[in-house]
Amino acid sequence: MAKSDSFFIRAKVKVGSATYAQSEIDLGSFVNLGVSKSTLLRLHSVEASYTDNSDASAVIYYDGAQPGSLISWQLTTQTQAAIITADDKSVVARGTRYQTVVPAGFSGGVIAAGPVDETQDVNPSSWKTGYLVGTDSMFLGSDASQTLDSGDFDVSLILECTLETATQASSVALALSQQ
Repeated sequence: MAKSDSFFIRAKVKVGSATYAQSEIDLGSFVNLGVSKSTLLRLHSVEASYTDNSDASAVIYYDGAQPGSLISWQLTTQTQAAIITADDKSVVARGTRYQTVVPAGFSGGVIAAGPVDETQDVNPSSWKTGYLVGTDSMFLGSDASQTLDSGDFDVSLILECTLETATQASSVALALSQQ
């Protein structure tokens, strides 16, 4: 398979409350399942950013009475209605941002936002050759376990990609396996 120079695709989804939200990433200008030769998209790395929806420099936080907040995101080759597990064949990448809450007894009598931890439990950079995509679209979805005190937020991804050529038979088989 011939490879291209790497390039970047950017995507964003706005989440308004503890409800699943999703946006489509159109890959039609990159992926082409042709008659004799096809072009496929290989993802090498996915980086996530979590920002306030109205002010990218503002802090997003949760300091409620619950034990903490979890923001989950997923990049899939099929549309979804909720966060799914990594064993689903459409999952390309997944990640979470978890913020604990410091109880009132440990913060001067006030419940306070605690430390933040971010993980990417599935990332194409974990694989030897990345992740090959043969579909015309991918979907970025996100959900939060709680409505954040800071309000609406965005999950943005930067995808490092290359293009590869493949035979029509192998690319159609790949596309069917991801749907």
